[in-house]
Amino acid sequence: MSENRFKWCFIGTGKLANQVAGQLLKSGRHEIVSCYTRNPENGRAFAEKYDCVACSSAAEAITYDGVEGVYVVTPHNAHYRYVKQALELGKPVLCEKAFTVTAAETDELIALARKQNVYLCEAMWTWFSPAAMTAKSWIDAGRIGRVRSADFTYHMKSINYAPRVSDPKRAGGALLDITIYPITYAYRLWGIPECIETVGTVENGIDTCENIVMTYPDGPEVRISASIVDFKGLERMTITGESGTIRAAFYHAANKLVCRNSFFRREVFRLPKGSGTSYLYEFDTVAAEIRRGLKESEKVPLRCTADVMHMLDTIREQLGLVYDDLE
Repeated sequence: MSENRFKWCFIGTGKLANQVAGQLLKSGRHEIVSCYTRNPENGRAFAEKYDCVACSSAAEAITYDGVEGVYVVTPHNAHYRYVKQALELGKPVLCEKAFTVTAAETDELIALARKQNVYLCEAMWTWFSPAAMTAKSWIDAGRIGRVRSADFTYHMKSINYAPRVSDPKRAGGALLDITIYPITYAYRLWGIPECIETVGTVENGIDTCENIVMTYPDGPEVRISASIVDFKGLERMTITGESGTIRAAFYHAANKLVCRNSFFRREVFRLPKGSGTSYLYEFDTVAAEIRRGLKESEKVPLRCTADVMHMLDTIREQLGLVYDDLE
């Protein structure tokens, strides 16, 4: 029944918004009732495709009749302003990664959400992925013994995926678009590192690639290599312990995991075919949490979002990357 569907407002109607919208409506558990984008033509096309109302302002879309949650899916540079507006209007928010451009913006939004007593959550699908949760459970259970190292290689020729990726005025570049995934993955497993060391390339106002080493006291050395301008063909995660390994192809490490240990035991976790890139895990979870009256996610506490953003600030400073001419 349509009255049981969770009703969303979409702020942003670009490529990712369309990918998410298709999955939500197909599930039968969600409905998009309003949308807003700065380009009226794009807004009308999105509204016609997904049977919602294109509004002439963000405020109108956010407060449209029936809206239960606001999904902010604009380029990174606009996240702060629209999340702030929705919180001030008293509406729960699910905001795409990177949550904001800087940690200071994230800290301010978290403070505002708590002041307003309104739900706020980061739409990072790695937090909600069953495969990522399984990797954590295997490590916590000692399947591979004490972890010594972790390697993430995530190279994609994604600079032309969408105009925002190469646009310095919209905080484009690898860090906020793809490198954030392995950083978040490592944080979820081991927390804030003792030391972060970064080298990379900044061209035309954006970072195109970076190599990061994160070390943990009495923990693993985490090595991350990410790029939006090349593809190595070995885009994978390898977590090495004293008695085994966990491996996955690293497209957010979302589809399949293989664990091998020194006792010659092999475990495989595999999602059903076609579900590895599902956004429904996060949307179903967030919708249920909002309806339960929660003010932040049990799976993605706001402290975790803030911690990752502060790590990104450190990496950006080491790269010499400055977002100083944003739209």
